[in-house]
Amino acid sequence: MPTCFLPYEPNQNFLLPPSPSEWLPENHLVYFVSEMIDRLDLQIFYARYEGDGRRNQPYDPALLVKVMIYGYATGVFSSRKMARKLYEDVAFRMLGAGNFPSHRTICDFRLRHLPELKGLFVQVARLARELGLVRLGTIALDGTKVKANASKHKAMSYGRMKEQEQKLKQEIEALLERARTIDAQEDARFGADQADEDLPLELRIRQERLAKIEAAKARLEARQRQADQERGRHPDDQQRGGDGAGRPFKHPFGVPDDKAQDNFTDPQSRIMKMGGSFEQCYNAQAVVDGDSQLIIANGLTNNAADNGELLPMMQAVEKNFGQLPQRVLVDCGYRSEQGLASLEQMGVEALVALGREGKDQTTIDCKRYPASARMAERLASAEGRAQYRRRKVIVEPVFGWIKHVTGFRQFSLRGLTKVMGEWSLVCLALNVRRMWTLQT
Repeated sequence: MPTCFLPYEPNQNFLLPPSPSEWLPENHLVYFVSEMIDRLDLQIFYARYEGDGRRNQPYDPALLVKVMIYGYATGVFSSRKMARKLYEDVAFRMLGAGNFPSHRTICDFRLRHLPELKGLFVQVARLARELGLVRLGTIALDGTKVKANASKHKAMSYGRMKEQEQKLKQEIEALLERARTIDAQEDARFGADQADEDLPLELRIRQERLAKIEAAKARLEARQRQADQERGRHPDDQQRGGDGAGRPFKHPFGVPDDKAQDNFTDPQSRIMKMGGSFEQCYNAQAVVDGDSQLIIANGLTNNAADNGELLPMMQAVEKNFGQLPQRVLVDCGYRSEQGLASLEQMGVEALVALGREGKDQTTIDCKRYPASARMAERLASAEGRAQYRRRKVIVEPVFGWIKHVTGFRQFSLRGLTKVMGEWSLVCLALNVRRMWTLQT
C-alpha cells in the first residue's frame, strides 16, 4: 500500500484571502507590539504630513513605528534588513499588511523622528506605571559601554596629528612646486592661453587628508579649552594658583596632551575601556525599576565616567513620572559628595557604594565629607548590605538582554544626538518586549 502524504500543492491559490491574525500563534510578540502601538498617541508623527492632500501618498507612520520597534525588539536593527524582512518574515509581513517600504524610507523615518521615538519611550513607561508594573519603590542605575559606529583605527592622537600636519604640508608644497614647474614648461611650449587641468589626484588626496586632520586638531583644542575653563583656569595663567607661586601647568591653555585622540568617522564618540580592550564607544545609562525590571529613564554620554550622571538620571525619572523613587541603588562609579548630599535633600534614600567590592575602605573625614560618612554607616548595617545586594540582579540582567538576547552591541547612527535617540529606541523596544513577557 503506497504512503499517503499530506496535501502539498505549492501552486494552489487561496480560495479566500487568509487573515493575518491566523498566521502566527495568538500570543506572539508581534500582536502585542501592534496592539501596544495602537494604544499610544502617535499624533506627533502625523503632524508633518498635514497639508492640502496633493502630495504622494506616504506610508502610514503607525506601520513604520511598529516595524521599527518590533525590529529592535527582535534583533533587527538595520533598515535594509527590516525592508527585506517585510518580504521574507511572516511577523513583519503581518505588520506591513501588504506594504513594502524601502530601506531608505525606513532609515529616513528613523532619522527624522528620533525625538518623537524618545517621546514614545516615556509613553510606554507611563503606561507600565498605570498597569501597576512600575511602582517606583527600589530602582537601580547603571551604565554600559556600547560601541560607536566607528573604528578605533580611524582615530588619531594629537601628537600624531601635528606630525602628519607638517608632513602633509611639506608634501603638498613639493607637489605644488612640481606642478608650477610643469606649468611653466607647458606655457613655454604651448602658450599661456592653454587651459589649466584639474589638480593632480595625489595632490587632491593630500589636501583632503590635511583638511580632515586640521578639523580634528581644532576639535581637540576646542575641547581642551572648554575643559580648562571648567577647571577655573584663565588663558593667561601659566602657573597653578593664579598668583605665580604654584607649579607651572603641564600644557599651555587650550593645548591638549599629545595622547588625546579624535575619531574621523564619529568625532563625538570616545575611546573607552570595554572588557579587556579599548574601543570607540558611548556610555549608555539606564534606570531600571526593581519590581518589573523595566527601564524607566535612560540617558547617554560620551564621557567614560559615570559620576556626573546620578542627578540627571534622577531628574529624568521625576520628569517622566512626576515623582521620585523611594530608594536608588548605584555602584561606586556614581559616588560624589555633592551627589549624595543632593539626594538627601531630594528625600531619596540612596545606597551608593563607596569603593569596589572586596576592597577595604579608608576612613572618611566626617567634617569634609559628611554625606559620604552617613552613606558608609548605612552600608555597614545589615539592612543596608541586604538592600544593596539587589542592585546587580535588577540592572545587570537588563544590559544582558540588550546585548545578548536582542544582540544590540553597536550603534547604527553617528553623532551624540542621533545615538542618544537610538538608545531611547533600544530601551523602548526592550520595554515592550519585557511587558509582553510579564503579561504572558
